[in-house]
Parts: sequence; C-alpha cells; structure tokens
Amino acid sequence: MASELFNLVDEKVAYKTKIALQQITLKIERGEKIALIGPSGSGKTTLLYCLHEKNQSQNPNDESVFVHQDYALVPQLSVFHNVYIGRLDRNSVGTNLKNLVWPQSKVRAEIESVLKDLDLVEQINQRVGTLSGGQQQRTAIARAVYRGGRLFLADEPVASIDIQQAETVLDLIFGRTETVIASLHAVNFARQYAHRIIGLRQGRVFFDSPSKEVTDDMLNKLYHR
Repeated sequence: MASELFNLVDEKVAYKTKIALQQITLKIERGEKIALIGPSGSGKTTLLYCLHEKNQSQNPNDESVFVHQDYALVPQLSVFHNVYIGRLDRNSVGTNLKNLVWPQSKVRAEIESVLKDLDLVEQINQRVGTLSGGQQQRTAIARAVYRGGRLFLADEPVASIDIQQAETVLDLIFGRTETVIASLHAVNFARQYAHRIIGLRQGRVFFDSPSKEVTDDMLNKLYHR
C-alpha cells in the first residue's frame, strides 16, 4: 500500500502583497507520477518549491532532487565535474578532492552511463559554459539523476530541448525515480508520462485528475482557449 508523501490543506503562499498559491488542498502518495500544467504564472513553480521545502523539513533523511529552471551549473567546470557535484555532500572531502582532480574509474563509468542516456558523453570534458542551452539543461538533469533519490521534482525539465531529446529525458526521469512531480509546458508530454495531472490557474487547483480522464474541454478551459 502506498504511503502518503504530502498532505496539503488550504495551503497559501504569498510574496509580499502577491498571492502565488491559495486554497491548495492536495494529497500525494509515494510512487505517483504527476505533471503540473497551466498558463504561465499559474503557480506551478511556487508549488514545486513549496513541496521541496516541506519534504526537506518533514523528511530530512529522504533523498530527493529538485531540477530548477535556473540550472545552477558552474560554467567554468566540465560536464563531468558539474554532474559529480550532485553527490558532493555524500562523500568525504578527501574522496571529493580525489575524484575532482583524478576521477576513480568507477565514478567516471557511473557518470558516463548517465551521460550516455542523455547523449552527452562526447561533451564530458567540455566546459559547461560553452554548451548550448539544451545541453546545459541535460547536464542539470544528468546531475540530478546521478545524485538519485526517491523523489524527483522538476520545473520545466525539457523546456530548452527538442522533441526527440525531450522524450529521452522524460523516459529517464519518469522511469528511474519512485515519485516524480514535474511541471510541463507540453500537455502531450503530461498525458504521455504522468499518471495524474494537476491543472493550476491563478494560484489555485483548477482540476486534479488521472491523466486518462483529462479531456480537451478541461484543457481548453484551463488555458482559456
């Protein structure tokens, strides 16, 4: 039986005088694959940050990753080093120094395996600052996948990636992690990969349904088409 991961009741988030989320009531269980959709400014990013903060406070020992729209990469470092940074806090200072200067074969093989899945192996020694926007986004995804965890939060993880590569990235994210909550701009990807879709509009839950039950009429109303 699935265990409860989040239970939000009338959650409200405000920044100074602006209300970003209001009357958010949601239950999320472990093992769910959820897509957040909605117009720009509807509260998707704020909800992800809210869930991330709650998970850190309620489940401090529960490994999780959060891929932001700001990739938080170090442009002067290589793809390898940026991906390795994902596990810095899990190793000793000595181990980190050794792998950053002269990577152990096991560590390099693990990172190469992730990069291969994301078509980035050839760029492993390339400085991130020289990569395209799509390659940088895939590097951020690689770092999160390499870190690993039971919960994967992602804010528009394929926004800068072409369709074919986007499917590869989403296959990896939704296939490897126990629980996934991701905001997605493309509704077709939400339907394809998520079991549950939450539509947000003006900081409120507009609908919350199994993906198979989300109709075109619901989407038209969500986006005011």
